[in-house]
Amino acid sequence: MTEAPPAVTLAAVPGIGVIFNPKSGRNLRDPRAARRLAKTLGDQGVIREAGSIDELYRVAEDFRKLDIDVLGISGGDGTNGTTITGFLDVYAGNALPRIAFLRGGTMNTVANACGVPRGKPEGLLERLCRAYVRRAAEPLAGVERHVMCLEAERGTNRGSDRPPASMRAPALAKKYGFNFGTGVVPGYLAEYYAYGKGQPPNPLIAAKTLARGIASAAVGGEMIKRMAAPFDGWVELEDGTVWSERSYLAIAGGTIDQIGLNFRPFYRYAETPNTFHVLGIHTSPLGFVSQLPRIWRAQPMRPGHTFEAVTSHLVIRSRTPIRYMVDGDLHACDGALHVSIGPRVRIVLT
Repeated sequence: MTEAPPAVTLAAVPGIGVIFNPKSGRNLRDPRAARRLAKTLGDQGVIREAGSIDELYRVAEDFRKLDIDVLGISGGDGTNGTTITGFLDVYAGNALPRIAFLRGGTMNTVANACGVPRGKPEGLLERLCRAYVRRAAEPLAGVERHVMCLEAERGTNRGSDRPPASMRAPALAKKYGFNFGTGVVPGYLAEYYAYGKGQPPNPLIAAKTLARGIASAAVGGEMIKRMAAPFDGWVELEDGTVWSERSYLAIAGGTIDQIGLNFRPFYRYAETPNTFHVLGIHTSPLGFVSQLPRIWRAQPMRPGHTFEAVTSHLVIRSRTPIRYMVDGDLHACDGALHVSIGPRVRIVLT
């Protein structure tokens, strides 16, 4: 059982509002984490626990009424993306508060890519509180990044005929995030989550999973066959370009350069305003392994390994259900997946 943070009322003074995810990796292993964050925050804001989507939306409504200035998120990549999605929905087109990623999760790729200092959540919150007090004389340091919006159609993937190249998705539930991927991307994460055998995933397990995958690719082992099961489909880009129907190792994109373990495949993420970088990787698993040093150095893969583009909108289609990842969380849909550039969010770096 996690130790609940102190109760707060809507009479609290606007300032910093912290969302605490008790189910994130580090927080799950540390039942006193919420109490330490509340003690660190003191009277400079409020902290609320959100362990479900319903709780997240209630907290977002409360924080909107409080008109908080900075939203601190204690959790990893999945918590960040889910929280931003909920707040964008509740704020309904109005600007979000500035966002402070306090880490606290298994994966902190987005925080790393944006330049958030490393440290424990309470240490980062303490830095934020000190900087917030000085904000009149010394504005909070930060960066802005777009999120992507992912919307799934229902049931249009099946059938013998290719669907029409419509770029309009139905008004369904949206997901927002900083990176996404199909194929080997969710395949790797499935192996990563399974590898710990009940232990909380961590960067060491992530690195070991990658090493096992590389070794399996070298010999054509069973693990790489599971991990790199191809994505069969095609991609329609906003400018009319179509990446033809075939087997892809992955379709992946981002509004940050990183996808994890300091690999930086989306090195063109900031090349053109209001776009994201997308790859259609069509090489073999072993061919992809050969390009990992270049990806780690944020260099393009050699010719013949991938399609790539910068775009503000694309549609991923397949004749079978699509498994995909958004900011470390796994999802699936039966219809086409629409990916478009989303709003810019302000990220605090103090």
